[in-house]
Amino acid sequence: MNASKTYDVIIIGSGPGGYVAAVRASQLGLSVLVVEKEPRLGGVCTLWGCIPTKALLHTADLLEEARHGADVGVAAREVRLDMPAAMKHKEKVVRQSTNGVSFLMKKNRVDVAPGYGRITGPGKVAVAGADGAETVFTGKNVLVATGSAPRSLPGMEIDDKAILSSTSMLELVEVPKSLVVIGSGAVGVEFASMYQRFGSKVTIIEVLPRIVPLEDEEISRELAASFKRQGIAVYPDTRVEKISRGEGGVEIIARSSGDKTETFRAEKVLMAVGRRPLIDKIGLEALGVATERGYVKVDRFMRTNVPGIYAIGDVLPTQALAHLASAEGIVAVEHMAGQQPPAINYDLVPGCTYCSPEIGSVGLTEAKARERGYDVAVGKFPFSANGKARILGAASGFVKIVAEKKYDEVLGVHVIGPSATELIAEACAAMKLEATSEELVRTIHAHPTLSETMGEAAHAVTGHPIHI
Repeated sequence: MNASKTYDVIIIGSGPGGYVAAVRASQLGLSVLVVEKEPRLGGVCTLWGCIPTKALLHTADLLEEARHGADVGVAAREVRLDMPAAMKHKEKVVRQSTNGVSFLMKKNRVDVAPGYGRITGPGKVAVAGADGAETVFTGKNVLVATGSAPRSLPGMEIDDKAILSSTSMLELVEVPKSLVVIGSGAVGVEFASMYQRFGSKVTIIEVLPRIVPLEDEEISRELAASFKRQGIAVYPDTRVEKISRGEGGVEIIARSSGDKTETFRAEKVLMAVGRRPLIDKIGLEALGVATERGYVKVDRFMRTNVPGIYAIGDVLPTQALAHLASAEGIVAVEHMAGQQPPAINYDLVPGCTYCSPEIGSVGLTEAKARERGYDVAVGKFPFSANGKARILGAASGFVKIVAEKKYDEVLGVHVIGPSATELIAEACAAMKLEATSEELVRTIHAHPTLSETMGEAAHAVTGHPIHI
């Protein structure tokens, strides 16, 4: 790094938004400085989010599969969770991933300034190091990619002892005998699914009428039914009013929609009620950067209202997803380089939830499509009628395609079942190319594969599925 140098772009934050933007900016010939307050690069996703969580979910998947190995002729005398080994694997994956980000910075000649970044004026970023001393760097553009942190409920703050965040959940050295999860978005249901298989008695409390409330309603119902079969207690339409800590654990007082008081007791509580953007104390307010409800406002090129300042990722009022932050980062730096990148279609951002069963979705839900005025046709196909799913012993769930009748364009695809987070990629490509359900029908899917369910669901849009 060079304090006397004027960079083309200074990026505050090295998560999937920041570091991907840095790589793309370098490819475009821009000089880049990345500012990161943590000792390691990669942001929340790499250090305390996507990567470590999915590593532990993989452990849970293998554990459950091993428990049922005898069903397919692979018998093991003792199947047990080795939590220290699981944590060691998680840390190994995180270390490999953050080292990979560091390598990408070096390979692409991106300078890195360790410390807390604060915008002090147009094109000026002061970086406070570990000793508190500040170094001021100059850049033609500044990209805010500072990410987010877990939210808590008023009066029920996270203490990382009894009331945990997703970050502190990843540091548990022992599996709690009981766990209450407050919130049923992706974070909540992933940890619920993980720890149920690890051996905890898990309860989910959700203030909205259904779990995974952003998903299609049929997906929510299917997941709730699956969780109940697995022994996870689900309490939708229930608001937490009070949490009390004691020597024996935690007591939660909640009220259901029928005005019934519910009392829950658990060893640990996971607070999974969403995330808040990290934009405090980085200088945006003093510069007059426009915000709304705590989020930064930007245009299609990720520009704020202040010239030379861009923002991406979790600080925006869009989906808090790593892959979306990366896409936004690419748009931002391509615009800085003088290009006119196409605007992101936020209807086509896939969502993936790695609980068991997995969920993958892209596009409009059936309800949202009807709300927008489309004349809707729906096709569904169950994994129970798919040969590969039966081979895997994972035949619950379905693929649902939402199309519009006039032109047959696919508006949304929703998957719950085995490898849903991988299967959704076909739908993403198809919808980007404005495919019709007929074109999916005419796409030959290999047999036997899980992906056949996509073609079968497309057949079902017109009421003619083959295998049911």
